[in-house]
Amino acid sequence: MKYFSSYKLFNIVIAFAMTMFFSCKNNFKEVQQIGVLQNEPIGVAEDMNLRYTDSGRLKANLISPKMLDFSNRDFSYNEFPDGVILNIYDERNKKSVIVADYAIVYNDTDLIDLRGNVLITTETKDSIFAQQLFYDQKRDWVFSNKPVKYVSKKEIITGNAFDANRDFNKYGISEVTGIHYLDDDSEQ
Repeated sequence: MKYFSSYKLFNIVIAFAMTMFFSCKNNFKEVQQIGVLQNEPIGVAEDMNLRYTDSGRLKANLISPKMLDFSNRDFSYNEFPDGVILNIYDERNKKSVIVADYAIVYNDTDLIDLRGNVLITTETKDSIFAQQLFYDQKRDWVFSNKPVKYVSKKEIITGNAFDANRDFNKYGISEVTGIHYLDDDSEQ
């Protein structure tokens, strides 16, 4: 009888263990999120100096005092709450500079959203002023659907949309609201 009792107990323990084993789920992602609030960044970096190269050639250089890493989100991004300086280099290594008060880099789309007092200074010393501008890293294209002002040595053009290639030698201003031609003798 003792043998039958221990055999019954052994089967109950095995059944219980198998139930526990098969009821467990793989919650590795949930375990990773323990202690990380959903609205908090997963990391913070200070004094950023990020260089983007392609085939050994420097294409862009992003500088910022602070970066918040939200790669723990489904649509991951990096936020630059204290502003950025984005240096963009053309094929001849000539530099254009974009400065903004705030920026977000969307990792899945390679799109940089620049906001607040956006200023572009091209290699030819032309300037573009906007409140919001996007830089598409995949297509090397800059665009905005907000009011812009383009200032060159010869003219000032204002409009409600802007797009340009990375070198700023091909650009367009849509819905032009004003053109002011400057004298050849005037200084900017």
